[in-house]
Amino acid sequence: MPKFYFEDFAPGWTAAYGPRRVTREEMIGFAAQYDPQPMHLDEEAARHTMLGGLGASGWHTCAIMMKMIADNLLLDAASMGAPGIEEVRWLKPVRPGDSLTVRGSVVGTRASQSKPDRGFVTFRWEVFNDRDEKVMTLICPQMLLRRHAGAA
Repeated sequence: MPKFYFEDFAPGWTAAYGPRRVTREEMIGFAAQYDPQPMHLDEEAARHTMLGGLGASGWHTCAIMMKMIADNLLLDAASMGAPGIEEVRWLKPVRPGDSLTVRGSVVGTRASQSKPDRGFVTFRWEVFNDRDEKVMTLICPQMLLRRHAGAA
């Protein structure tokens, strides 16, 4: 039974999850399989890129964030998935050994007009390293069941 439904979220809701340490080995392993660019795979080659050193793929950072959100919120929620991502921004490289923390807030909610059993909660997720530098932001509307379909 879910703990959280659409009605449990309103602008002003916040949460924080983590930290989660990122290792050099997992960064290179993820990149080798999903984003094989030199700045994610090879330290020497990465020094000559705009990152100035080895950095995690932005998609790896997204995957780490998603795991933290799923473990700490979505698996306890009446989540129906998301219709997409409105925005993702990679602001600073994630380096080997960084510990990441995810902070979330609700920026808006709306009940579905066509399907009264659900609503949309728009979350702004921010990822910080252990130096409290913001490394990524993501804005995503999440579909959640309502406790009582069609309730006002």
